[in-house]
Amino acid sequence: MKQIILIFTLLIGTATFAQNKNAKASMEVDGVCGMCKERIEKAAIRTKGVKSAVWNVDTHELKLIFDERKTDLKTISAKIASVGHDTKEIKATEAQYQSVHPCCKYRDEEVVKDHEGEKGGGK
Repeated sequence: MKQIILIFTLLIGTATFAQNKNAKASMEVDGVCGMCKERIEKAAIRTKGVKSAVWNVDTHELKLIFDERKTDLKTISAKIASVGHDTKEIKATEAQYQSVHPCCKYRDEEVVKDHEGEKGGGK
């Protein structure tokens, strides 16, 4: 019985140490402009455990540094979707999407086309 308890304690201790307090990850987030950038980064940063969030307008890549002991990518994705932006994992509801500014309607081809001349400004 003592061996089972010892093994169980070691496994739990190992799992705890396996979580990284400065994990780095990236995810794709839909958006088209600087206002989207501000909204996406703000939503990510306001997620408990997120230390850094930088979204690139051109590539739609959100680079993150976060504490895996406090949050995970699914939670961050949900927070971003809640302010109206789709991620690969979680899509914003129609109501959430409609809450974004009219110039940020990334699902509208005309809006996306209007922003094509702004490439290079979102790094």
